[in-house]
Amino acid sequence: MGAMLLGTLLSGHDALAQRKKKKDKKKEETEVAKPKENKNGIKPYAEVITSKAKSKAGLFSVHQIDTKYYYEIPDSLLGREMLLVTTIAKTADGLGYGGERENTQMVRWDKRGDDIFLKKVSYSNTAADSLPIYNAVKNSNLEPIIFKFDIKAKSKDEKGSVIDVTDLFSTDVKTIGLSSNNRKQYKVTRLSSDRSYIDRITPYPINLENRYVMTYEASEPPSNSSMGSITVEMNSSMVLLPEVPMMQRLRDQRVGWFSTSVVDYGLDEQKATRRTYLDRWRLEVKEEDVDKFKAGELVEPKKPIVYYIDPATPKKWAPFIKAGVEDWNAAFEQAGFKNAIQAKYAPTPEEDPDWSPEDARYSVIRYFASDIQNAYGPHVSDPRSGEIIESDIGWFHNVMNLLRNWYFVQTAAVNPDAQGVKFKDEVMGRLVRFVAAHEVGHTLGLPHNFASSHAYPVDSLRSPEFTKKYGTAPSIMDYARFNYIAQPEDKGVNLFPNVGPYDKYAIAWGYTPILDAKTPEEEQPILDEWILEKQGNPVYRYGRQGNSYDPSTQSEDLGDNSMKASEYGIKNLKRIMPKLREWSLEEDQPFKNYDDLEEMYGQVVTQFNRYMGHVRTNVGGVYEVYRSAGQDEVVYTHVDKATQKAAVTFLNEQLFDTPDWLIDDAIVARTEDFGYTDRIRSLQVNTLNGLLEWGRLGRVIENTALNGEEAYSMLELFDDLKKGIWTELSAGKAIDVYRRSLQRAYVEKMENLLTADASGRGKTINASQSDIRPLARGELKTLQKQIKSAIPRTSDKISKLHLEDLLVRIDLILDPK
Repeated sequence: MGAMLLGTLLSGHDALAQRKKKKDKKKEETEVAKPKENKNGIKPYAEVITSKAKSKAGLFSVHQIDTKYYYEIPDSLLGREMLLVTTIAKTADGLGYGGERENTQMVRWDKRGDDIFLKKVSYSNTAADSLPIYNAVKNSNLEPIIFKFDIKAKSKDEKGSVIDVTDLFSTDVKTIGLSSNNRKQYKVTRLSSDRSYIDRITPYPINLENRYVMTYEASEPPSNSSMGSITVEMNSSMVLLPEVPMMQRLRDQRVGWFSTSVVDYGLDEQKATRRTYLDRWRLEVKEEDVDKFKAGELVEPKKPIVYYIDPATPKKWAPFIKAGVEDWNAAFEQAGFKNAIQAKYAPTPEEDPDWSPEDARYSVIRYFASDIQNAYGPHVSDPRSGEIIESDIGWFHNVMNLLRNWYFVQTAAVNPDAQGVKFKDEVMGRLVRFVAAHEVGHTLGLPHNFASSHAYPVDSLRSPEFTKKYGTAPSIMDYARFNYIAQPEDKGVNLFPNVGPYDKYAIAWGYTPILDAKTPEEEQPILDEWILEKQGNPVYRYGRQGNSYDPSTQSEDLGDNSMKASEYGIKNLKRIMPKLREWSLEEDQPFKNYDDLEEMYGQVVTQFNRYMGHVRTNVGGVYEVYRSAGQDEVVYTHVDKATQKAAVTFLNEQLFDTPDWLIDDAIVARTEDFGYTDRIRSLQVNTLNGLLEWGRLGRVIENTALNGEEAYSMLELFDDLKKGIWTELSAGKAIDVYRRSLQRAYVEKMENLLTADASGRGKTINASQSDIRPLARGELKTLQKQIKSAIPRTSDKISKLHLEDLLVRIDLILDPK
C-alpha cells in the first residue's frame, strides 16, 4: 500500500511538474508572438483597432471606435498628391448654403520617423524634375504642415500606418473650417471644441468624405445672435489625383478659357516665365477606337463627363436642367466625341445607399433653397495639369425670378408668353434650360465671351431665318440674354441664345485629341492653325469680361451697333410701359398689392439704363482684338470719330432730353411716396459723369494725339454735350426739374475736372498736367457768358432762379476768392 501511495505521490508530482512545464512553455510562446510596444508609443494593431471598431475599406481604411476615428494609410499612398475640397454641407440661416465651397487645396501625406504629416502642396512655382533647377525650386517652396499625427500602430501587413484623426476635425484647423472671409464677417473668435464633433467619415475607392460639425464663438453671427455662436456642418473631400498627370494643353488668349498658371523655371527663357494651361476634363479616345477617330468617325470617350441632378430639385424643372447639360453634346461632336456629356438623376437611397452629393467622385447640380437670384458654375482642377476633377454647379431657387424679369423686359413687347408675372411651366422650363447650359459651359472651362454678342448685325436679329439658325449670339457664354431688338412685325424670330458656333469652335479647340503630339509644345502649331482658320471672323472672336472701354465686349448687349440696337430696345420699352399695370396683375390673385408692378417698372428703368451704358462706352472707346505676335496685326484700335459722335447725339436725344415716356403718374401713385424724380436724375447724372470720367477723357486725348483730326476730340465732345444739355439758354425756355438737376450736375462735374485729382480703377491720367483742366475752365467761362445772356430772356421764375444760382456757382469756381 505504501508503494502504491508513493507511486501515487510520485505520479501526482510528475503531473504537476508537467503541467507547470507546459504553462511556462505557453507563456513563453505568447510572449514571443506579442511584440513589445514601440518606445515612441506605437502599439500592436489589435490593441489600437480593437474588436469594437467599425471598419470600412476604401482609399484609406477608416475605423470608428466610439467617438474616435482612425485612418489606416498605406505606405503606397504616402507622397501622393491629393485634392482637399471643403464645402459647407448644412448651415444656419444667413451663412451660405449647403454645397457651397469654402476651400480647395492640394495636400500630401508624408512620414517622418514615427509621425505622419499632412502638408499643403503648391505648384505655383515649378520645373521639370529632370532639370538641375528643379532642386532650387523645391528648396524655395517648403511645404507648410497642416497637422501632425502620431503613428498609433502599423497595419496588419506592416505596409501602412494607423493614425487618430479625431483632433483634425474637432480643433480649429483653418484649412478645413470656415473661410477667412466668413470668419472676418461674423467676427469669429475661436472654435468651441466641446460643441464640435465628427458625424461620419466614409471611404471610397479614390476619395475620403469627412463630415463634421464645427461650432464657432462669434460676436456677430448671421442668425440666432443671442447664442453668440455659429454652427456649421462641413464636408471635406480628399481626392486622390492621378499618379500620371494628364498632358497639359497650353492656353492661347485668342480663345477664351479658364486656366491654371505657374511660374516655370525650367523653360529656356532668360527670365521667370509663366506657363498657362487649360482647365479641362480628361476626354480620351479608347484604344480600340483610335482608327475610327482618325477617320473622322464620332467615338465615345473612355470616360464621359457626368452630372447628377440634386434630389432636392423640383421634379418639373429637372428635365429642363438635364436638357441644358446635354445641349453641349453638339459642341463635343465638333471635338470628335459623341455622348461626351451626360446628365443623370441622382439615385434614391434604395438604389444606392452610399451615394452622396458631397462625394467628390460625383459632379452635382446642387439646388439651394435661397432667395438669391443667381446660379454659378465652378470646378475643381488638378493644379499640375489643369484636369478638371469634379464640379458642383450651384442653383439658387430664386434664379427663376431673375429669368422672369429678363424675359419680360426684353421680349414682352413682341412675345405673349412673357406678358405677365407668372409664366407657363414650359416657358420657365426653357429659361431654366438656358441658364443650365450657360453654367455647364463654365464647368467645361469656358469663361464669359463678351465679344460674342457684337458679332451679328443688328438687323439680322430681326430675321426669323437667321435667328433660328444662329440664335441671338454666337456663344451662350455671353450675357446676350434675350432678343430685345425684335419688333412686333418680326413674326417667328428666335428670342433665345443657344450653344452656338463660337461654343462649338472653342470646345473643339480645347478638347479635340491631337493623338500624334507627345508634349504640349508639339500641339501648339496645330492649335494655332485652328485659330488662324477662323481669324477675322467676328463669330469666332473672344472678348474678355471686365473690359470697360471696348464697346464690342459689353455685358447684356446685342448686335454690332449700340445706338441702333438700343433704339429698337427703347421702342419696345415704350410699348411695354402702357401695359405694365395690366401685365402685373394675376387672374387668381386680384387682391394682391402693387409689389409686382413696382418690380416690373424697375426692370424697365434698369433696361433703359443698360442701353445708355452700351452707347456711352463708344465714347473714348478702344477695340481690343487679341492677336499673336506672328500675325503682325494691331490689338488696339480707337473707335472711329463718326461712331463716337453718333453716341453722344443718341444720349442727348434719348436721355438728356428728358425721357418723359418713363414718367407715369399712374404707376408712381401706386408704388412709392417719394424718390421718383431722383430716379430720373440718377439716370441722367450717372451717364453724364461716366462720359466725363478721367480714364475716358484720357483715351480721348490720346486718340487725338495719335490720330489728329481723324479722332473725336475733347473739344468736340464738350461742344456736342453742351448742345444737348443747355438747349434752353439760347431761347430762354423754361427748364424742367430734371434738366435743372442735370445742368447743376454738369457744372459740378466741370468743377471736379478743374480741381480734383484723377482717380479710378486701372490706368488713368495726370489731371494737373493734362489738357482736361484748361478745357474745363474754358467750358465754364463759355457757360458763364451764355447764362448771363439767358437770364434776362428767361421768364419762368424757377428757371431764372436756377440760372442765377448756376452763375454764382460758376463765379465761385473760377474765382474762389
